Amino acid sequence: MVVSKPTFISDFFKSESAAGILLMGTALLAIIIANSPLSTYYALLLDTPVEVRIGALHIAKPLLLWINDGLMAVFFFLVGLELKRELIEGELADKRNIILPAVGALGGMVVPALIYLYFNQNDPTAIQGWAIPAATDIAFALGILFLLGSRVPTSIKIFLTSLAIFDDIGAIIIIAIFYTADISAVSLIVITISIVVLFLINRFGVTSKSVYIMLGVVLWVATLKSGVHATLAGVVLAIFIPIKASNEQPSMLKVMEHDLHSWVTFFVLPVFAFANAGLNLAGVGVEELLHPVPLGIALGLFIGKQLGVFAFCWLVIQLGWTALPKGMSWLSLYGTAALCGVGFTMSLFIGSLAFEETGMNLLFDERLGIILGSIVSGVVGYLVLRFSLKPKV
Repeated sequence: MVVSKPTFISDFFKSESAAGILLMGTALLAIIIANSPLSTYYALLLDTPVEVRIGALHIAKPLLLWINDGLMAVFFFLVGLELKRELIEGELADKRNIILPAVGALGGMVVPALIYLYFNQNDPTAIQGWAIPAATDIAFALGILFLLGSRVPTSIKIFLTSLAIFDDIGAIIIIAIFYTADISAVSLIVITISIVVLFLINRFGVTSKSVYIMLGVVLWVATLKSGVHATLAGVVLAIFIPIKASNEQPSMLKVMEHDLHSWVTFFVLPVFAFANAGLNLAGVGVEELLHPVPLGIALGLFIGKQLGVFAFCWLVIQLGWTALPKGMSWLSLYGTAALCGVGFTMSLFIGSLAFEETGMNLLFDERLGIILGSIVSGVVGYLVLRFSLKPKV
């Protein structure tokens, strides 16, 4: 029997930093194409109309919105599965592990939003983007963290992951409350019925994936038509996926989480990054960089995130509510806080809700601020952590 040797490609996709590297690559590719003679074809691709019609049901959107509303619903479904598992069986099941990352996430949302609002308080259109710098891209941030290899203690990995989970909860709440259009009563009725059915089949122990997926599709379509953003359907569906194993069958939630993780990491998020990061830099100068929208986003991500996360964590530790995790110093906490300023995917997504899908033509400014703020945050976070963490001998 011949055992095949590992290849570079297989080793790459097994590495912990692969997700972040792939996201960087697809974002860079999108920017290169957007600034090349291929930019016209890039725009045409994203504007390609895609329609689905079943009787009276008709969904017609450009490809970009199918990616943002459809593929990202799969991403949020995975986020929901991870949230449920962590809160029931994972690190967050122990309430003592919740305080520091939860408070840090709160600071990392409040301070960046306030910085953005300071720069855009007199513009009622631009002010809609206040939540853009409040987001953290967990795949990107962890990808950069894992570039440091074995020198990173488990406590920092757990802290950053837990903080990102609470950050995702905040993003879900923000999307549901602040980026919801006019509500359709009929669609809300369908959503309610779908949730009731999901609750009942969960209570009666139904373990058929196809049943949950079918109801999830119905829920997604109804949410899409309701005015509530469609990605929230993924989170709602995840809540009702059974986590307990039964009749010698493995946990449905854990199986689905495992099966989806690679697809989301290596397909959904890179496709989203490629579709949303294509920024034409022609004519960009100091005036564009200092525009209140990109300036507020960039400073919110770089200054606001690290200041909010670090200061809020420092405060609760000084108050005696919790303690600095074992293996983490104040300097490594600061470096981790700086990494939280890598907003990229989630910031682009919220930006599309704030500007593109509301018809506000500030998408260019939004992308410029996100890319600048995320790059500087990632570099500073990496350098601080590399200096503060000693390599294992």
